[in-house]
Amino acid sequence: MRRTIFGLIAVLFLAACSAPAAEAPPDISGDWHGSIQTPGTPLDFGVSLAGDGGTFDLPAQGLRALALHDVRLDGQAVTFRLPDVPGGATFDGTLSDAGTITGSYSQGGQTVPFTLSRGALPTPGRPQEPKPPFPYRSEEVTYPSGNLTMAGTLTLPSTGGPFTAVLMITGSGAQDRDETIAGHKPFLLLADTLTRAGYAVLRVDDRGVGGSTGDLQQASYDDLTGDALAGLAFLRSRPEIDPTRIGLFGHSEGGYLAPLVAQQPGAGVAFVMLMAAPAVSGEEVLVLQNRLLFQQAGAPPEQVQAQIDYVRKLSGMLRAGNYDGARQLARDRVAAQTAALPEDQRPTPEETEAQLPATPAYRAVLTYDPAPALRALRVPVLAFYGGKDLQVPPTQSEPALRTLLAGDPDTTIRTFPALNHLMQPAATGAITEYSTIETTVSPEVLDLVSGWMRERF
Repeated sequence: MRRTIFGLIAVLFLAACSAPAAEAPPDISGDWHGSIQTPGTPLDFGVSLAGDGGTFDLPAQGLRALALHDVRLDGQAVTFRLPDVPGGATFDGTLSDAGTITGSYSQGGQTVPFTLSRGALPTPGRPQEPKPPFPYRSEEVTYPSGNLTMAGTLTLPSTGGPFTAVLMITGSGAQDRDETIAGHKPFLLLADTLTRAGYAVLRVDDRGVGGSTGDLQQASYDDLTGDALAGLAFLRSRPEIDPTRIGLFGHSEGGYLAPLVAQQPGAGVAFVMLMAAPAVSGEEVLVLQNRLLFQQAGAPPEQVQAQIDYVRKLSGMLRAGNYDGARQLARDRVAAQTAALPEDQRPTPEETEAQLPATPAYRAVLTYDPAPALRALRVPVLAFYGGKDLQVPPTQSEPALRTLLAGDPDTTIRTFPALNHLMQPAATGAITEYSTIETTVSPEVLDLVSGWMRERF
């Protein structure tokens, strides 16, 4: 890669003392913040430029300190590259006299405008995020799950007991104990709300995240069920916990896992709470999710259909155990999507291989059918959805859930029309919108959860 060192260069001139001084080139080093104008919702980002490199932050997608390369200033033209994202990314802009940089951002064959202004990316307001000191006990804990170590935080009311307890189960992807997403910490807020209401709560880092060992991508649902059972066993070992009143709270993919855990011999689960939980197969969730997200991003119908066809074919291969074929299908899909890019912007073979959707974790969610576990539930169940959720659309899962839970004598199911997948008040429901919303979890959802618990435990 070509690299250019820019900055203030001292030059000796043989000139009369009265000659005007040479104008120094502009200096673009330092912190900048701005937005990428993606369809639907702009993505706020920050860059820190230094020499011919720097770093890139995109809080909405959990990206921090990604390396920038080939930072160049040629007159007023500013360019830099972000190679460590799928397809690579390039910024081509112009430095204005007002000190702003505007131009185009290109990635994966798409180009959209961007703007940058001087200064660090402002820290978004998160007014609901709990801050110490807390009016309850908070303890860092570890416990075994097979050969692994699971790490988390146990919160307990300051007085009384033994307590009803809740084990939190995160959604898909590598999540920490707070389920940190787009700068929000929904599990921290939910745990705080429940503990203040008189309940013990255990929230846990996923395998390979924070203090927990292991590799989440290599984990099957049997493995993840075992992790949850280990959490239940840990709670039962604590004298402050009533062993007959321990329940589960699952968000998104955690809503797949919670009913499955409840059916395991000896689980002894007393209740289940489901937040944005899928109630149809992983394939059907992914198909509708892709359709809605692609449409929301402004993709033309032929691109939407091509993505759906890809998901269907991939799912069939994974169900049939044709993992080599699934990997090759994914390689071909990436190649087709990035063929129009300059060669230096295409993902490397290593980057492509790292993202192939044939890991045990991906196979588990894509081929899972939640119907048997949901149909077998005979404990109190609270389930709720956001009407603007594009990841687990309630139009697909709520009717199915009502049918599957028809035999359970204590079932509460709610959909909040104006909320998204994180239960935030939303305008569009787009994933890129999550970080722009100050609310972490709508107060009406917090009231529902704590009120439902008080009525029963």
